[in-house]
Amino acid sequence: MSHLNTRMPNGNDTTQRADSKPAFSSDLFEQFLSPANLQQAWKQVRANKGAAGVDGMTIEAFPAWVKSGEWDEVKDLLLSGRYYPQPVRRVEIDKPDGGKRLLGIPTVIDRVIQQAIAQVLTPIFDPTFSPNSFGFRPGRNGHQAVEQVQQIIKQKRRIAVDVDLSKFFDRVNHDLLMSLLSRRVHDKRLKQLIARYLRAGFIDNQLFQETREGVPQGGPLSPLLANIMLDPLDKELEKRGHLFARYADDFIILVKSQRAGERVLKSITRFIEDRLSLVISTDKSQVVSVNESKFLGFTFKNGRIKWHPKALLKFKQRIRQLTNRNWGVSMRYQLFKTSQYIAGWINYFGIANCYQECYELDHWIRRRIRMAYWRQWRKPRTKVRNLIRLGVRVQAAVACGITSKGPWRSSKTPGINQALSDEYLKKAGLVSLRDGWIKLHY
Repeated sequence: MSHLNTRMPNGNDTTQRADSKPAFSSDLFEQFLSPANLQQAWKQVRANKGAAGVDGMTIEAFPAWVKSGEWDEVKDLLLSGRYYPQPVRRVEIDKPDGGKRLLGIPTVIDRVIQQAIAQVLTPIFDPTFSPNSFGFRPGRNGHQAVEQVQQIIKQKRRIAVDVDLSKFFDRVNHDLLMSLLSRRVHDKRLKQLIARYLRAGFIDNQLFQETREGVPQGGPLSPLLANIMLDPLDKELEKRGHLFARYADDFIILVKSQRAGERVLKSITRFIEDRLSLVISTDKSQVVSVNESKFLGFTFKNGRIKWHPKALLKFKQRIRQLTNRNWGVSMRYQLFKTSQYIAGWINYFGIANCYQECYELDHWIRRRIRMAYWRQWRKPRTKVRNLIRLGVRVQAAVACGITSKGPWRSSKTPGINQALSDEYLKKAGLVSLRDGWIKLHY
């Protein structure tokens, strides 16, 4: 680690890498601490970026810390079994459906160690995972999970069993997880280190709290541990002959009738609670038509993948925030952040059959942007001057500039649409949902 190459890696690959060669559980600790594995782990942590942990060390500061010789001390502690991870820093983020999701941010040191562990364990566990599991696995993603559900629906399975695991990451049973881990990992030193990460606790409002259950979301090792924990569920569903798809703690089972769905929900709830010591949210778990289902932000209408209404609502709420009058930033920056969000959103949600919706949303977004420009120009004199500068005739510019209409109504007037045309906004950097959708499909 003291010889870490601190150059930025090429590309923007942020997926968890896994060696295709099988690992042996007898010498995993040595593999975990090998220079090549640690180097790879550091590159991945650096690519993923992220905030500082409780020690305040940033990604940028880590290379200097390594060169100072501090890593050698950490390595000695790891080898002697005396290394104890630092608590994670607890943060809250908003969930799409309301409420808060709790994240635990490890220190950069612990992120590198966790990533190095994950790289050693992934080749051992991943080949044994179910083909119906798509979350946080090499070569697999959410799009594949959604498309699998679509294919299952075509087999005349029109009833969806939506099962919601209540606060899954916060309720993982440590003893059960370690038991599942021990089936394939026999290196006691590595198991001891993983157990310490599970019990590391967290800092919330400057107060330390211990963790007796749960796997903190935010660490590189947590996704793999989550898949290990839920693999018995996948195996049970397969044993019973169910057709399903799972992405992390989000999974959906497709059946042929309402009665069958209710029976499956009841039996699977019992299995999850009794065998995995997890909790099912009775309010959010339901048996519904696939037209009313929700999976990874999508629903399914007449066999087609569509946006779920909640996903669309969240998108429009975010666009409203990014084009808000009270933001107090330049239009250049506003356009940049708005386009950044649009590009990321359509890159994920663009797999849906939604060309017409994209076209209509583009029209609405452009109107929001024109309104934002109009608000920023503020004074009538400034408005008139800018309209003339952008090619609007004096008479029309004056009429627009002195209007008593509000910003939203004004954004639809011919003069503003001429000045801030679709082509002008495109040249200014505004990304189009329609263009993004076409690029994905054609």
